[in-house]
Formats: sequence, structure tokens, C-alpha cells
Amino acid sequence: MANRFPSGSGPSQRQLRVGELIRRRLSDVLLRGDVHDPELNRMSITVGEVRTSPDLKVATAFVMPLGGQGSDEALAALRRNRAELRRQVAKELTLKFAPEIRFAIDETFDRMDETRRLLNDETVRRDVDADGDDDPADDARPD
Repeated sequence: MANRFPSGSGPSQRQLRVGELIRRRLSDVLLRGDVHDPELNRMSITVGEVRTSPDLKVATAFVMPLGGQGSDEALAALRRNRAELRRQVAKELTLKFAPEIRFAIDETFDRMDETRRLLNDETVRRDVDADGDDDPADDARPD
């Protein structure tokens, strides 16, 4: 069945559902230390999101080590153990193919901090307050 939506319309419900299933399973595997790598097992890694390709053959897991420290070491350990992680995740999934799992650092928290910093900037606050004074709904009300 052909995709009726343009490529920029976002992920399908199936992609979102499979991504969430992979995220949960991957989190469980990392939490329990099911992979036999002492370096990986000593790290506390959060799996924030998993995005899948439209054909569900590639899943990109966005991860962050606890406290944000040691991101490079965490990525190296995850990539070194990607075959075992793929096998562990695939055990619980009922998909035709076990997706290839790729890892990337989750920058969501950094972007949220930057957005908060910008919104708290005095110039931005002044502009937002000034825009609130020019409410067109006030002009439409009868006196």
C-alpha cells in the first residue's frame, strides 16, 4: 500500500507504536543489564525516544546517560553492543524483521533549556508583554 501522505507529514501510527515498543524494551534491557558488558552495565542510560524508518527496518534510539556526562563513552558502549541489544529487543517484538538499532544523543533537554533561557530573556519578556497589550479582542467589544 502506497503512503498517501507526503514525506514531510510525520511518522505513521504504526511507526510511533513500534518506536514506543522498542523504546520500552530497550530501556528494560539496559536497566536489567541483560548485555554482558561491564562498561555498559555500570552506566545509567535513559532512552528518551525511538524513531523508526517507514519500513520499520531501522530504529534510531535517542539516549542520554544519567546527568548528561559521558555521552561519548555511552554511545561507544551502545554501538559496540548493538547486535546483542538488537537480539534482546527483537525477542519481545512481533515484527517480520528485527530492526537495526542506531544510537544518537538525545538533545531534547538541551533545546528545552535554551528555549527557557530565551523566554526568560528581558527583551523577549518585554516584547511578549507588549504583544499582550494589543489584544484585538479588546477592540471588538462594544463599550
